[in-house]
Amino acid sequence: MSDIPFGFGVPPEEPEDGDENKKKQGGEGGMPGPFGFGGQGGADNPLAAMFGSLGGGQGGMDPGDLGAAFQKLGQMLSYEGGPVNWDMAKDIARQTVASGAQDGSKDASVGPNDRAAVEEAVRLADLWLDGVTSLPSGAGTTEAWSRAEWVEQTLPVWKDLVDPVAERVGTAMGDVLPEEMQAMAGPLLGMMRSMGGAMFGTQIGQALGVLAGEVLGSTDIGLPLGPAGKAALLPRNIAAFGDGLGVPQEEVRLYLALREAAHQRLFVHVPWLRSHLFGAVDGYARGIKVDTSKLEDVVGQLDPQRPEELQEALQQGMFQPEDTPEQKAALARLETALALVEGWVDAVVHAAAEPHLPSASALRETLRRRRATGGPAEQTFATLIGLELRPRRLRDASRLWASLADARGADGRDGLWEHPDMLPTAEDLDDPDGFVHREQLDLSELDKMLGDAARGDSETGEGGKDTGAGDADGETGSEGDGSTGPR
Repeated sequence: MSDIPFGFGVPPEEPEDGDENKKKQGGEGGMPGPFGFGGQGGADNPLAAMFGSLGGGQGGMDPGDLGAAFQKLGQMLSYEGGPVNWDMAKDIARQTVASGAQDGSKDASVGPNDRAAVEEAVRLADLWLDGVTSLPSGAGTTEAWSRAEWVEQTLPVWKDLVDPVAERVGTAMGDVLPEEMQAMAGPLLGMMRSMGGAMFGTQIGQALGVLAGEVLGSTDIGLPLGPAGKAALLPRNIAAFGDGLGVPQEEVRLYLALREAAHQRLFVHVPWLRSHLFGAVDGYARGIKVDTSKLEDVVGQLDPQRPEELQEALQQGMFQPEDTPEQKAALARLETALALVEGWVDAVVHAAAEPHLPSASALRETLRRRRATGGPAEQTFATLIGLELRPRRLRDASRLWASLADARGADGRDGLWEHPDMLPTAEDLDDPDGFVHREQLDLSELDKMLGDAARGDSETGEGGKDTGAGDADGETGSEGDGSTGPR
């Protein structure tokens, strides 16, 4: 067994095979990092980013770097803050955007010209949206973010999304040990959970760093990732997205500003929507189970000097949705909620953009395809937490909202957001025309019915003789339905 701890190696005095041998020894620096990782990090070994380069070259190992590596190792194993080491996730995400690992270009602060352009685009977008929706502007402030700023601003929401599933892994890591060992393995279990939190933090951090190089605003995935009422675009990513489309950058920026501003109108002025969306995500996540057989194989064969094996297992995915009616209903609820949000935005933005932007239809189709397929980072999150945040029925939902606007006007369409029970269902997406033309209760009559029920009043029958809870909830409601109908 080697006397060098934790998989550190010593470079040979003379490379035997030139550059190729250096790569075998652990990357450009010639030395593997802790746990056998190469010193340069990268997508294959993201934990190496936590340690950095530990030496190599003519000077050999730098004692300062070695001390820093062990300090980080100690922090990793002593972390007790939850199922994911979010401090590590944030550090790695910021390192990823700073290094330009997404597209080869390093992150940079947003300049005053880009900030002014974003603010003007959102201002004009809100003016156009005023003519096609009854929901007022929701953008209290407008910001232009760098990639690092996107990481900082959205991290709290990612924490809410990832922690519930990561908690299952932490519990499962202890459950896979035999019962007789669990009583004796207190410190080991703590170390394993800390290691699991570090591995999750590493993977999530790298995925966030890559996603930061792809996103165009704060609402790309259909969820409100940023602070409420803050419309935000990423000028650097918008410029990269527009390259090769054959569309002027001003039109690309304005179209994306329309989408961001439309999302903000929904999230700010439909007060129940945020909790509805995250409730759908949580409902689906609760039904995801850990593949304990895969975890048992990993834990049973875990080499203390190669904890990256656990990382690789996480990267391959060990989550499976339960095949139960409840889980299928949760998935349908989540997919429908995402489709309704994205479909409404798609329909409203197209109505606002088409009269003004020659490229509106082309940009619409490009964004639809981009949203439907998802990028590498979205696929990483699907692997890590078993959840795909893609609206599979975007086109159906968009067609339904557009048909509603034609049949009932913007007020009638947007009025459905007053309560979640009024929204179209998954079955309605199968038959949009049927939903649009189905006889609906007049909203004023519905308000009157709700008001009468709240007061315990009834215009006819015996319901008004007794204001007890039983009549208010039962008999009165039944007679109230008849009394408010056509006379």
